[in-house]
Amino acid sequence: MLIADLITHDIPTLKGSDTVEQALLWMEEFKITHLSVLHHKKLSGLVSEAELLDIGNPQSSIADNKFTYIKPYIHHTQHIFDALKIMSSLQLTLLPVLDEKDNYLGNITQKSVLDRLTDLSAVMERGGIIELEINKNDYSLAQIASIVEGNDAKILSCYVTSLTDTNKILVTLKINHEDLSRILQTFYRYKYEVKASYHQAEHEDDLKNKYTEFIK
Repeated sequence: MLIADLITHDIPTLKGSDTVEQALLWMEEFKITHLSVLHHKKLSGLVSEAELLDIGNPQSSIADNKFTYIKPYIHHTQHIFDALKIMSSLQLTLLPVLDEKDNYLGNITQKSVLDRLTDLSAVMERGGIIELEINKNDYSLAQIASIVEGNDAKILSCYVTSLTDTNKILVTLKINHEDLSRILQTFYRYKYEVKASYHQAEHEDDLKNKYTEFIK
């Protein structure tokens, strides 16, 4: 998923003649806390809501004030994961996008990145989730996939998180079955440490059905 697919031109950019008040109004309108500042169509950097609120005269222009512009950006050919890393580390609600010659192309927003990540991670797909704690040296996605597929299921998404101060990782699996009982039993049989699972087991369905029949 390339950044070029997420660029929006709806959010205005600031130029030197724009006022602090106008910038704050745009931030409120678009629910963001940063705006790109351009000078001759080149990116000067980002100005934050916090900096703007510190200005005593809201009618003063952007050019009349000295802002400590931070200049994070991403190129249009990079992947969405690169944007997520930058935006998360700097707590950005907006990230400017540049072409190969560092010309400004537009912005991507925190919301657009999260919406697309929802698609990539199969959040909206039906299924269940299993979390496995594994030694880094023992991690084999091929073996994990073999266990899942051996139970007539598929891995929809997989995320690996390093556990602080240990040599272990947490592997989070989204699987296309809502009842994971058989898959869990197989993981246990292969001595995997299952930290958590979130699913709808068949016996829970039976209880719900019996309860519904009883009420009727």
